[in-house]
Amino acid sequence: MREPVTAVILTFNGQRLLRECLQSLDFCDEIVVVDSGSTDETLAIAAEFGARVLHRAWEGTIPQFRFAFTHVATPWVVTLDQDEYCSPELRQAIVQALENPGSACGFYVKRRSFYLDRFLKHSGWYPDWLFRVFRMDGFELKGTLPHEEFRPKGEAGRIHEDIVHYPYEDLAEHLRKIAAYTKTSAGIMYARGKRCGVAGACLRALGRFVKKYVFKLGFLDGRAGFVLALYDMLYVFQKYLLLEEMRLRDEKTGKPSSRS
Repeated sequence: MREPVTAVILTFNGQRLLRECLQSLDFCDEIVVVDSGSTDETLAIAAEFGARVLHRAWEGTIPQFRFAFTHVATPWVVTLDQDEYCSPELRQAIVQALENPGSACGFYVKRRSFYLDRFLKHSGWYPDWLFRVFRMDGFELKGTLPHEEFRPKGEAGRIHEDIVHYPYEDLAEHLRKIAAYTKTSAGIMYARGKRCGVAGACLRALGRFVKKYVFKLGFLDGRAGFVLALYDMLYVFQKYLLLEEMRLRDEKTGKPSSRS
């Protein structure tokens, strides 16, 4: 007999792939959606699949998930992003795993992501093992905003099937996310006393490109791997350059600036 399980999804204007996401979770006993003020068809799609929709202003993924988990009554949870869905093979494998989980507190699954014109096989993006199926008492919620991380408290198994991920509708959306994520990350780093000048930002950005494109074999992903490495370099440059901008702003206003 399969263990009862709840799916948890955070949403905000996620109509692009939400139907596929929820359809792939139809094996779950309940679907909980925490929405942050969607104005597109997200809520209508959630209602179509019988999801229980909770409303909460956006404070970041970690506070949103903590809120969501207080509304979960089953012993097991599956989490997906609104731009992900379970492949048919993964769906079947999760059901089988929950029929006989043994002593595992949860399971890691692979994530396969599409970028530009293909599913990436390298670039540090595959296999992207994520702890996404777990007991409610078998995980810790960690990470640094804007990203969360689920960590097992004990023995964890692995399911060798894929979450299918379409992270960006187009390159313009990737740029918008870079702008949003770097602002959040830089603000947290600055509050912790991190500082970096323009030269340091350039060096770190160049290092990220080399790591992504050479050491993570991004060149084997063709032009998609090259573009991704460039955008990743931009992410790092922007994040560290924002630190310098914050330092200059505080210097101008006379606010003390402590260093780590």
